[in-house]
Amino acid sequence: MTATGTTLVIGATGTTGRRTAAQLAAAGHRVRAASRRAAPVADAEPVAFDWYDPGTHTAALDGVARVYLVPPPGDPDPAATMLPFLHRARAAGAHRAVLLSSSAVPEGGPAVGRVHQALPGLFAQWAVLRPSWFMQNFTGSHTHACGIRDEGVIRTATASGRVGFVDAEDIAAVAVRALTDERSPDADLVLTGPEALAYDDIAAIVTEATGHPVVHLRLSYEQMRDRLAAQMSAEFAAMLAGMDLAIAQGAEDRVTDTVQRLTGRPPHTFRAVFEREIRGTR
Repeated sequence: MTATGTTLVIGATGTTGRRTAAQLAAAGHRVRAASRRAAPVADAEPVAFDWYDPGTHTAALDGVARVYLVPPPGDPDPAATMLPFLHRARAAGAHRAVLLSSSAVPEGGPAVGRVHQALPGLFAQWAVLRPSWFMQNFTGSHTHACGIRDEGVIRTATASGRVGFVDAEDIAAVAVRALTDERSPDADLVLTGPEALAYDDIAAIVTEATGHPVVHLRLSYEQMRDRLAAQMSAEFAAMLAGMDLAIAQGAEDRVTDTVQRLTGRPPHTFRAVFEREIRGTR
């Protein structure tokens, strides 16, 4: 890796951001860790950053060569906020941008899909990471993890649809290569784990690993949408429930070689990640 200059990691306290910042720093790169409260991040320079407060953007971008972009969470139209920032980043001297999107959102699609579409026209060096659903959804503070701990239940509208769940550590490893390799990917990269699993499979693995019974409760689209709407905007809830419906119809039943190809090692399995994560919380 031959990257010079500072890398700005937006969302540096989040699921992929903190792992990306940590891996960049461990490899000897200069990291500016952006979060709303400028939270301390080991071996990185913390900076206050709020997508909705342009006054925080100047200091965050000062001297930055590369940017890891995590969209504002829960925003159904992040392009309205992100595109002005990206123009500003390019004007400030950033020459490479790596965007975190989703395997469920194609270029030009809803939400961050519009940012994906615009990125190649804004930066000569770029990559869009489109990971499948995070394995950490079952171990952290996500609704699924809470349901496992509190009720022994995972609720989805995915029926028997399968997903190539991916480890956030693997996403970060790909992000580091996309940000710092001499040659930029300049590509749309779909990231998965090594196997596609249904939520019934996840429940079975969690049951075996913890010794406590966990079941997958199958909801209808409407039930899932209404449940999510109690926690977020109706528009965003409908979009997420629609993603579950797409999984039920086979949209995420795939695996890719992206992690192996960019990092030189195979992606982690769900069983290995779940056991690693729960060991870390005990």
